[in-house]
Formats: sequence, C-alpha cells, structure tokens
Amino acid sequence: MLFAIDVGNTQTVIGLYEGDDLRHMWRLATNRVHTADEIRLKLTSLINHEGITDCRGFGAALASVVPPLTGAWAAALRRVVGSDPVVCSASAAGELFASSYANPAEIGADRVADAVAAVHRYGAPVVVVDFGTATNIEVIDADGRFRGGVIAPGLESSAAALFSRATKLGETELVGPGVAIGGTTVQAVQAGIVYGEADRVDGLLRRIFRELGYPARVLATGGLAGRIMPHMSTPMQEVPNLTLEGLRLIHRLAVSQKEV
Repeated sequence: MLFAIDVGNTQTVIGLYEGDDLRHMWRLATNRVHTADEIRLKLTSLINHEGITDCRGFGAALASVVPPLTGAWAAALRRVVGSDPVVCSASAAGELFASSYANPAEIGADRVADAVAAVHRYGAPVVVVDFGTATNIEVIDADGRFRGGVIAPGLESSAAALFSRATKLGETELVGPGVAIGGTTVQAVQAGIVYGEADRVDGLLRRIFRELGYPARVLATGGLAGRIMPHMSTPMQEVPNLTLEGLRLIHRLAVSQKEV
C-alpha cells in the first residue's frame, strides 16, 4: 500500500493506493500551522475509519508546495509508515522527468508529478492544465521534455482578490451565468470571473501551440477543472488525480532503484 499526498495551498489530497489502484482518497483543507503530531493524528483517524489499523511498511510519496508543511508531513508519515517518504522534485523523478527548464530545482512538486503522469499515460507531446489555487499549465514537447509553461491566479484566487478590493461586490457562486452580458451585478461578476478564466486559458493554449509549432493533447486536472472546462473552446480531457498518479510512479522508481 502507498500513501500519495499532494499538499496544496488551499487543499491537501491524500490517496491510498493498492498496487496501481487508488483505493481511498480524502480531500482536506490545508492548515499551514499544523504540526507533525496533528497531521499524524488526522491521518491515523482517516485510515482507522476505513478499518486500517497498522500502516507500518506502507510506502509514502509527498508533493508539497507549502514549505512550512513539507517537513511536518514528512515527519508525520515517518511515524505512520516507519520510513521516510519520497519527497517529489525534479531530481527525485529521475529518468521519468526530462526537462529543458533553466533551473529544474525551481519546478513545483505538483507540476513535476503532473508531467510524469501525463507522459506515462498519454505519451508526448502533451499539455496539462491544473486548475487549483493557481492555474498551472505544463508543456511537455514531442521529445518528452518539460519545456515550462504558465503559472497564473486560479479561479477562486482571482475571485478572492476581486471581492477583497472591490468592497461593494458581494461574494457569489462561481458558476457560468449563461450570458456574457450580465444583466445583474451577480451575473456580471460570474461572467467576468468564470468566462474570463476559461477564455484566458484558451488564449494561453493558443499561444503555447504557436510557440510549439504543433498540436498536443490537452489534459485538465485539479479540483476546479469541472467548473471551467464546460466554458472552454479548446478540446481537452479531464483526468482526475493526475498528481497522485505521478507520485505513485515516482515512488515506484525510487523503490526499484533501492532494490538494484
């Protein structure tokens, strides 16, 4: 069994794999001040609820974009499974992750895991759009190399910035209103945020394809993908849990290297 854990700025996703199969998944709010003991207690509670009482000997792979929590999660996992987790990075991904990035150490762990899973499952070239706190676009060229991409504010981040600075605008549900010309303030806000995000990503993808010089399969993942995809013109395939799948593959590589 393997814990695959994606610690994001807003949410933390925990997957429990048995072989290649994702058996359980939990989605939690990320708390930046949690200690290793608090994380361990929460994780133990979740798995006990599924009837699992002993995780000693399980594997663990961790991707974190929240530096204060990386060490806390690693320590908690060490206590739960009895060994160090594989902490995702460009170097940890080894042969699974080729890159022409200027400084691969700068690449976020979630972006590395997404790229690894995308190439493994679909081959290259491939583009991943990860809709989360940030909207990340990862570009893998025809040679299978991570070329880079885009990091932009995500749907909810953009909305939060607008609501915090435009005090007369009340928070509203982030759904497409069905019209671009909002007949109410709520519709106008929804059109601007939801359709604006969809059109922004469509426009960025057009620029990316022009620079690449050829088309590529586009994958959508992340917790907010389902809200944006229906309003986009770019054909894309939604692939849930792509980051967790990348972590599973990186962990498998690490284990195989230890056995050599």
